[in-house]
Amino acid sequence: MHILLVHQAFAALNEPGGTRHHELACYLAQRGHRVTVITSPVSYLTGRAPGGRIFWVERQEERPGVTILRTYVYPALHRSFFHRVISFFSFMVSSFLTGLTVRQVDLVWGTSPPIFQGVTAWALARLKGVKFLFEVRDLWPDFAVAVGVLKQPLLVRMVEWLERFLYRRADLLVVNSPGFTAHVQGRGARRVALVPNGSDTAMFNPQQGGDEFRRQHGLLGRYVALYAGAHGISNDLGVVLEAARLLIDQPQIAIVLLGDGKEKPALVQHAAELGLDNLYFVPSTPKTEMPVALAAADACIAILKPIELYKTVYPNKVFDYMAAGKPVILAIDGVIREVVETAGAGIFVPPGDPAALAQAIRELAGDHSAGVEMGRRGRRAVEQSFDRSALAAEMEALMVELTQS
Repeated sequence: MHILLVHQAFAALNEPGGTRHHELACYLAQRGHRVTVITSPVSYLTGRAPGGRIFWVERQEERPGVTILRTYVYPALHRSFFHRVISFFSFMVSSFLTGLTVRQVDLVWGTSPPIFQGVTAWALARLKGVKFLFEVRDLWPDFAVAVGVLKQPLLVRMVEWLERFLYRRADLLVVNSPGFTAHVQGRGARRVALVPNGSDTAMFNPQQGGDEFRRQHGLLGRYVALYAGAHGISNDLGVVLEAARLLIDQPQIAIVLLGDGKEKPALVQHAAELGLDNLYFVPSTPKTEMPVALAAADACIAILKPIELYKTVYPNKVFDYMAAGKPVILAIDGVIREVVETAGAGIFVPPGDPAALAQAIRELAGDHSAGVEMGRRGRRAVEQSFDRSALAAEMEALMVELTQS
C-alpha cells in the first residue's frame, strides 16, 4: 500500500514538535508499506526553515519506505494570524501541485489543523481515484474562535462550511481524542474511528538519568518542574510565570519552559520584568533528545487556557510525560483529566489558577516518593493502553480495510 500524507506541520524525530505522524509513517514502512509525506520546510514550532532556504520541492529519503517532500510555503508563519493564513493557503496550493507528481497512490491521508490542507488531500484523492482518510487533531476552527484569533464572522462561516464539506466527504474520519467524536459526527462525518494520541514507550526509560541536562542548564540540586512544548496563545504559560512568582520563596524549586513559539519573546520579557530567577527558558529540542530532558525533570506540567472546548483534547505531551515516568501536574480539565486521574499519574489543578499550580508544585517537591509512585503508575497506564506501536497497528488496520472496501 502506498500512502500519501499531506501534513504542513509534520516533524521528524530529529526536529522539534509533535512526531506522531513520523512515528506512524515509520511503523507503516516497517510493515512493508510506502509512505510519501508532503510537508513544509518551515518548522511549525519555531517558524523557521533549517538553513534558511526554501526550495520549491526538497526531497528527503527519510528511510526505506518513507519519502518526505518539503514543498514551498510562505515563510512568515509567526508574524501574525493574517500571515499565518497566507502560509496555510500557500501550502494548500504548493502541496496540491506536488501531490500531482506522486504516482501509484492507494490512499490519501489528510490531517487538520490547518484545515486548508484537507482540501489538497481531498482533491488529490478524488483525482487519483482513491480513498480519502481525514484525521482531526483538534477542533479547528472552533479552537481558533475560542481563543480569539479568528474573529471575522464571514471568515468563520466560510471555514465552518469547509469543515463540514471535508467531514462529509471523508471515506474515513479519524480522531485522536474521544472528546472529538460527537463534534465531528454533529458536523456531518459519516464514519468515525478513534486512534488516540499516545507515546512511544520504547523511546523513554524511567530509570534514565538527566544529570547532563541539569548540569547544562544550571539545575543541579534543584527540584525541576518542566513544561515541554509550544509557547503559543493556547498554552497559557503566563499562568506558569505567575506560579513561578508565587514560588520565589522556594529557591530549591526551578521551573523550566522548554520549547518555542509565537509567544516566547513576550514570555521571556515578562519573566525578566518580574525578576524570576527560578524560571528557565530552554530552546526547543528534537524528539530524539526529549528523553534526556524529561529524565531531568522531577514533575512535568501540562497546561491550556481555561476554555470549555479544551476539555475535549488528548495532548501528546501528557502521554510522553507518563511514558517517561514523571508525575503530571495537569492544568487541563476533561477527557485527559480522566486518563491521568484513573491512572493515579498526577495532580489536577484548575486551568487558569496560578496559586493552585504553585501549590501542586510545592506538594510534589515536599513529597518526592509520592511523585515517583505517580510516575510509575503513569508509565504502566501508557504501556497498557497508549503505546504508539499498538496504536499504529490500529491505524494500519483501518487503512488496509479502507483501501480494500
